[in-house]
Amino acid sequence: MPFRNFLGNEPTVRHLRESIAAQRLPHSLILAGPRGSGKYTLAIMLAQAANCLNPPTPGPDTDNLPDFCGVCSNCQRIGQSLDLDARVAEAIATREDMRDADKRDTRILIQTHPDVLVVPPDPPQLLIKIGQVRVLTREIYRVPAEARRAFSIFTSASFMKEAANSLLKVLEEPPPHATIILLAENTGELLPTIRSRAGIFRLGAIPTDQLEKLLAERHPHAKPAERALIARLSEGAIGRALNFDLPAYLASRADALVLLRNASGQNDATDLFHVTETYRAGAEGQEKTEALLRAASSILEDLLLLKSETPHLIRNIDLQKELAWMATAVTFDWIESAARGLRQVESGMRRNLLRSLALDSFAAQLSQ
Repeated sequence: MPFRNFLGNEPTVRHLRESIAAQRLPHSLILAGPRGSGKYTLAIMLAQAANCLNPPTPGPDTDNLPDFCGVCSNCQRIGQSLDLDARVAEAIATREDMRDADKRDTRILIQTHPDVLVVPPDPPQLLIKIGQVRVLTREIYRVPAEARRAFSIFTSASFMKEAANSLLKVLEEPPPHATIILLAENTGELLPTIRSRAGIFRLGAIPTDQLEKLLAERHPHAKPAERALIARLSEGAIGRALNFDLPAYLASRADALVLLRNASGQNDATDLFHVTETYRAGAEGQEKTEALLRAASSILEDLLLLKSETPHLIRNIDLQKELAWMATAVTFDWIESAARGLRQVESGMRRNLLRSLALDSFAAQLSQ
């Protein structure tokens, strides 16, 4: 998958490739953009381009910038990390098979190439932890064995405080042969001292009409109304649009509507309890709750847009009439309180609070 297959954000991609060509790729950089905008894919491609053993020869069909062949041993082994969900699932399964004493000291890390380390958030809290950064600190000062340049990729900006402080020490004295890439949906999650020591490259949103055209090409059997809805819900993120699970989102959104209707005093508690009691503990329950919170946030943003008299910007376009009616029943203060309550529920998940009770409490507090 050479760079010509990376869709969108051409100026940012070109700038990074020019940095590789000039051997001036920053020792630390932040790729910022919405979920599904291609941050992780681009990070892996940069590692491949910097370490390809048989880079494509410049010609009339190329742009004379560094690229990668995709078939050499370096490209293939680095590329094995592209399916991040599968690699993380394998790492978690391996840890679960360990003895309890070893399990506590084992952090989730992905390394399909000896000189490319991928650091995902460690479950169940889904935070970057101190043990993961310590592994990076131990490995990053080692001269690459099979690559020209070592890469360490943090797939989340959610760090435990100790982990962030430990990483800062590495960023203050980076080794000349390594690049650290941090992926962030919201750069504000990172310490200001980390942001100040890294170059920030942003992946912007792709226009909705372009996403609809792309979806028509890739998913010709989808209905036009479905493609239009997915293009809006994807917020300009190509990866999210192409892999959008619309039935799963609609199920989460139905639960979110029950939650918000109850919170705004439009429903009794019976429907709410029927919904929230299905949000159980465990990894599956966590994923389900996260999907609910994302859907609820999307609805709140649409309510805010409707109350601000910008209905053409809403994302849940199939619910425009119902949302317009809901918008008349709530205030700006209520929307702000609801958004703050959702963040509290998300924070409670990291402390392993009972999810069903947290959701019930959220609705009860707002309805008062």
